[in-house]
Amino acid sequence: MKIHEFQAKQILREAGVMVLPGVAARTPEEAAQAYQQLGGPVCVVKAQIHAGGRGKGTIKEHPQQRGVQLVKSADEARQVAERILGNTLVTIQTGPEGKTVNQVFVEAGCNIARELYLGVVLDRAEKKPVLMVSSEGGVEIEKVAAETPEKIFKAHFDPSIGLMSHQVRTLCWRLGLSGKTIRSADKFMKALCRVYVEKDCSLMEVNPLVITADGEIVALDAKMSFDDNALFRHKELESLRDLSEENPAEVRAAQAGLSYVQMEGNIGCLVNGAGLAMSTMDIIKLHGGDPANFLDVGGGANTEQVTEAFRILLGDKNVKAVLVNIFGGIMRCTTIANALLEAYKTVGFNVPLVVRLEGTEVKEGRKILAESGVDIITADDLTDAAKKVVAAAG
Repeated sequence: MKIHEFQAKQILREAGVMVLPGVAARTPEEAAQAYQQLGGPVCVVKAQIHAGGRGKGTIKEHPQQRGVQLVKSADEARQVAERILGNTLVTIQTGPEGKTVNQVFVEAGCNIARELYLGVVLDRAEKKPVLMVSSEGGVEIEKVAAETPEKIFKAHFDPSIGLMSHQVRTLCWRLGLSGKTIRSADKFMKALCRVYVEKDCSLMEVNPLVITADGEIVALDAKMSFDDNALFRHKELESLRDLSEENPAEVRAAQAGLSYVQMEGNIGCLVNGAGLAMSTMDIIKLHGGDPANFLDVGGGANTEQVTEAFRILLGDKNVKAVLVNIFGGIMRCTTIANALLEAYKTVGFNVPLVVRLEGTEVKEGRKILAESGVDIITADDLTDAAKKVVAAAG
């Protein structure tokens, strides 16, 4: 689950991380009031969407307007917010379609002496969280990693202990920091790593992390996302979720107990089991096709879930054919066959449907489909199914 910058900064503020004063606003009038509340003289109006690159992004309806803008009066804050709110921000991470901006964050300005990058993620190879810093603040870390990897410095830490002071000092030395800034960095970095662990984050990113003219370290931006599997431990985070920022089909699938990720291809996939779903997508690609989604109905899906899965799949206008690939274990093939026919009655199949069944009660399941009179393309194995669905979609 992702949250907005202003929400992430509130969490960091409560944890003792240095952030600037700011106020979220949903209307131009609220943005003007926020400027007055902050007291100027310079503030920043920031579009709030779940994507990076906002400072370099442009508002589609106002091409000269950036997603992040300095303002020097309440009237200017109102005007900038009016050009941003309700319009589409296009950044390197949103793609050309962009995202609609529903709120802005008006933040106090500061005297910036230097910009850095800081991020915390899980290093699966080391089985530990890793704090990464770089002198290249304001630049996408992927670009830095590709072009100048020597400018990225790392410190792995034990989540039960946290980041150690000697690690902070080493990172500061590599970044060329000294004096008061090291003391500020020690408090800042330790608190950030503590939040990452305590909140079960999957990503924590501050870009840019700035050093002010008086040597203090401040989070000028904040990106935070959480491990969905751990959200049951953090009921306080539920209210931070912004469903308007998420894919409607993925939200709908989650509500039905389905694991669904939309992609850009034209072959819908309905599979039971995450590993089998990945294999299905791989073999579709191998035979020249392009999957439209990852959809795992799980081992115990019922008729209602299968029907909802078809509604979601067929609701994607890009889908030109659907492959159902089921290995019957806990879920019998007869169950999925009957569920498919019930889904046909309820939803209707307006694109070619290829079905491959294997496992428990497979003969009975195939017989149910064969005698149904429904136009279904059956397949003997996964390779056969992939070839047939690619041909059908083409």
